[in-house]
Amino acid sequence: MEKLTTPPFAPKVIELLAQCQILTRQDVQQQSPCVAFLLLKESGLSVTKSVFWQLVAFSLGKTVNTLSDDERVFWANELTKTPPVARFPDEKSMQSFMREALIQAALAAEQNEVPVGAVVVHQNQIIARGLNTCVRDCDISHHAEIQALRQAGQVLGNYRLQNCDVYVSLEPCAMCASALMQARVRRVIFAAREPKTGAAGSVINLFAQKTLNHHTAILGGVLADEAQTLLQNFFRQQR
Repeated sequence: MEKLTTPPFAPKVIELLAQCQILTRQDVQQQSPCVAFLLLKESGLSVTKSVFWQLVAFSLGKTVNTLSDDERVFWANELTKTPPVARFPDEKSMQSFMREALIQAALAAEQNEVPVGAVVVHQNQIIARGLNTCVRDCDISHHAEIQALRQAGQVLGNYRLQNCDVYVSLEPCAMCASALMQARVRRVIFAAREPKTGAAGSVINLFAQKTLNHHTAILGGVLADEAQTLLQNFFRQQR
């Protein structure tokens, strides 16, 4: 497998991509040149479009000056369509925070609510927790994410939560996805997918709509089995 080398890439580019586990041509192909380029930008490195074309050419086994016009048009469009990206915490950290969200979900189940829980993390500390209380409060807006966002805003004294991550046990619906973006949450990590109402890729991906103001990076599947089991047990008891 051919590794990224200097030239054509600057040493800093190679270093930052290595931190994202992008080391070879195969890695660039799997992630896509678009994601690799956006990860470089997200890291704070000042990169020009020329780096993007270097990544495209490298992934295709070409040099930049041999890219065809059709290839340039295709990849320029792909870059425009690529959803927001971010470097996410390590798996152990994400699982630890997700377990806290699952505790909230279990508390919701005990109250005969659909078991969904969420936590807000700021500077690697949980600052807010939320659980689904729609039935208890007779309020459809009282989803776990909304409850957690409200509490986090009070803690930080600001409704904008740019430097926060939200962990939620179930893929957000359209209402919650919109609230998360309006709050300018940095990253959303969810557990189980929601095939009927999920707005982070299952039914629609609102987070990928670049016509909306703010873009929040998303990652699904963290402790998905545990979250799914909790939901299945709840609905089995309901029947």
